[in-house]
Amino acid sequence: MVRQRGTRNYDERDVRVRATRSTRARSKERPTFIDTFPALVTQVDRGRITCETDDGVSITAIKARDLGRKGVVVGDHVAVIGDSNGDLTSLARIVAIAERRNILRRTADDDDPTERIIVANIDMMVIVTACANPEPRSGLVDRCLAAAFDAGIEPLLLMTKSDLASPDLFLASYRSLPLKTLVTQKGPDLDPLRTMLTGKSSVFIGHSGVGKSTLVNALIPSAKRATGEVNLVTGRGRHTSSSAVALRLESGGWLIDTPGVRSFGLAHLNPERIIAAFDDIVEVVKNCPRGCNHESDECALTTWAAGDPSKAERVSSLRRLLASPRVSY
Repeated sequence: MVRQRGTRNYDERDVRVRATRSTRARSKERPTFIDTFPALVTQVDRGRITCETDDGVSITAIKARDLGRKGVVVGDHVAVIGDSNGDLTSLARIVAIAERRNILRRTADDDDPTERIIVANIDMMVIVTACANPEPRSGLVDRCLAAAFDAGIEPLLLMTKSDLASPDLFLASYRSLPLKTLVTQKGPDLDPLRTMLTGKSSVFIGHSGVGKSTLVNALIPSAKRATGEVNLVTGRGRHTSSSAVALRLESGGWLIDTPGVRSFGLAHLNPERIIAAFDDIVEVVKNCPRGCNHESDECALTTWAAGDPSKAERVSSLRRLLASPRVSY
């Protein structure tokens, strides 16, 4: 049937049918990536990933499309294909990520459902806090400990600036925990810290201004990490690092410096997992009445802490964790 419109005649020959999509594979041969080499991710910056090979060569890579939406974080062990000579004008591709033995993660706030992986494959978390300027805050320390114990990472509480104030009272509230502690001040040798870091992959976590970058520069002079001062009005440090970076220790192992944090959200941990992170507390709450919210006078923690200031501080800190889903420390 011919249909007339205007001055042109149309018939069935004018109809164009879209070809069906082929279901045949685009290629019979899929990439095998047999020429890959291993590397460690040392920094991630807006899609550009810095890696270091086993030979100590630093290369810049991008994530291969085959990995899909799987993210790459500092500390990942990856398989890379491409140039491995460190030429800044060429790019390599990350085509595989090895299974992570652990991850350190946090949320921006306790009511934020989005988890952020900070680093992966960590042996030790070094929680850096100052004895003064800024004042030590047990809230951040407790949150870091909960995250470390939950992830199976060994924690170390490192207190700096002991020449400004004594750390004894603050450390007393953690003496019942399986927690290594170390105190430093400006000037003395850092050999004890170097010994503890040797052969391990360690991440430094702490508020801005506590001296993380100063410690990193003392341990690794070539790092040249920017340092900042504490704001005299707010008592808080100014951010000097914008992203995590892994640095090789001359004595062996890796040190990962992270930006100073203002909060360490634990939305990914429920109350039971937070309590389970502290061995001394777990034994106490076994004696709590059924349905105890760990806030009342009938709570076993209240009896346990009575008359002991250090235990009272531990209980107070734990209760802040359990009851502060919208509070940052």
